[in-house]
Amino acid sequence: MGKLSAAITAVGAYVPEFVMTNKMLEDLVDTNDEWITTRTGIKERRILKEEGAGTSYMAIKAAEDLIKKRGIDPKEIDLVLVGTATPDTLVASTAAFVASEIGATNAFAFDLLAACSSFLFGMSTAAGFIESGKYKKVLLIGADKMSSIIDYKDRTTCIIFGDGAGAALFEPNEEGLGMQDEYLRSDGNGRAYLSMNGGGSIMPATEESVKNKQHYIFQDGKTVFKFAVSNMADAAAEIMERNSLTHDDIAWLVPHQANKRIIDATANRMGLDHDRVMMNIQKYGNTTSATLPLLLNDYEKHLKKGDNLVFAAFGGGFTWGSIYLKWAYNSK
Repeated sequence: MGKLSAAITAVGAYVPEFVMTNKMLEDLVDTNDEWITTRTGIKERRILKEEGAGTSYMAIKAAEDLIKKRGIDPKEIDLVLVGTATPDTLVASTAAFVASEIGATNAFAFDLLAACSSFLFGMSTAAGFIESGKYKKVLLIGADKMSSIIDYKDRTTCIIFGDGAGAALFEPNEEGLGMQDEYLRSDGNGRAYLSMNGGGSIMPATEESVKNKQHYIFQDGKTVFKFAVSNMADAAAEIMERNSLTHDDIAWLVPHQANKRIIDATANRMGLDHDRVMMNIQKYGNTTSATLPLLLNDYEKHLKKGDNLVFAAFGGGFTWGSIYLKWAYNSK
C-alpha cells in the first residue's frame, strides 16, 4: 500500500441565472464598463434573486450537481464542509443544513470562515480528515451570496463581487495523486482594511449600525490590492521552490478571482504562460469562497490525471496561501 493522500475525485457548481452586467452598474454608481474591465477584468457577475434563498441554496445546488456527476449515494459522505463568508445565519451551521438537504445523513458538518481563502483552507482541512484514515468521502463546498452584504451605492465593492457556489469531493488515493503540499498564512491586522463591522459580537445590530451601513462589506482597495499581489505571488513561489517545481512542471495555476491584475502578477512571478492560468473572473466576478471550485468545474474537461495544479488565494483577515495538488482523474 502506498502513502495515503487526499485527492479530488469530482466537482460540481452552481451560479444564479440573473446576470448583472457592467452596463447595469452604470445606472447605480458613477462607473463605466471600460473602467471596470480595465481595472478588474470583470464584465459581469451573477446575483441570487430567488426570494428567501441564501448561501445554502447555492451550496445545495452545487453539491447535487457533483453527486449526480459522480453517481454516489449521499449517505456515503462522511463530512460536509462549507467555506463561506456569508452563512445563512450566524448561529445555526449552514453546512449542517446543506448536509441534511442533500441526504448526507451519515455525515457531520461544519462551516469554515476564512473569507476568500475559505476553500483553500478547506482543502487542507478536508485532506487532514482523509489522511487520518478515518474518513473516505469529504465534501467541500465554497459558497457565498456576496450580494447580501454589498452596498450597491459603493462603487469600491459593488463592481467586484458576485454570487455562486462550487463543490469538490475528496477521497483517499494511494497512487501519489491529490494533495502534495500547502503553504497557508494569516495576519489578523488585516481586518482593519477588509471587513464587515456590523452584526458580530463587537457591534451587534442596532438601528444606528444599520443606518450607518455597517452591515455592508468595507474594503480599503489600494491596501488590499498591495497585500494580495505580494502575498499570493509569494505563496505560489514558495510552493514551487519547496517542491522543486519549474514553470514547465505546472499544468495549471488555479488562482482566486479577485482582480485580473493580481492573477497576472501571480502568473508572472511563477513564469507561467497565461494559457495555463484558469480564469473566469470576466463571467462571475469575485465569488469569494466559490472562486476556486468554480474554476475547477469550468476547466474540468481540460484536466488530465497527473496534472500539477497550484492553487493560490488571498482574503480578508488577512488570510492567504498556496496548495500544490496532483489531479486524480481524466474527465469523461
